[in-house]
Amino acid sequence: MVLTYKDLDKVAFPVYKMESGDWTRADGLLFMNDQLVDDTNQEGETLGVRRMQTPFKDKYALKNAIMSPNGILKQNTLYFIDSKGTPFGYLKTLMCKMKYLEITEVVPKGGATIIRVKGIKQPFTVPRPPDSSMKWAGILHLHGLPWMLYEYSDTKLKDTRRKV
Repeated sequence: MVLTYKDLDKVAFPVYKMESGDWTRADGLLFMNDQLVDDTNQEGETLGVRRMQTPFKDKYALKNAIMSPNGILKQNTLYFIDSKGTPFGYLKTLMCKMKYLEITEVVPKGGATIIRVKGIKQPFTVPRPPDSSMKWAGILHLHGLPWMLYEYSDTKLKDTRRKV
């Protein structure tokens, strides 16, 4: 299955990078390089639960969980597996403008952080606050509208483009 920016809402986070799309399925098992990735014969809603229950010892290493859509956009690899055990390819298909706008307010709120940016009415919710030296936010604009907080900067950088 190949996904694009339009399909990011179908992904169950966290996701994990895979080195290629050469995975194989057999009898409820998902393999990569002859190592087990997922065992759907085990009970459990998530990939992690099933991996802990499987009797197989030679498991494919899933490192560095990616917790949000912008994490997928920042990767150079094309292949991932989501927390439900669905492997997918991510294809970057569209160039978006990224504008650096001033951060006007950072508010902790119930385990998350609200980031308000100058010129955008809708705040962005992120899992943790940026470093206090970060005064600028790189905002991706999809079809001319603010879409996603992509990165932080301590200085105003030139507006640029990113392929998403």
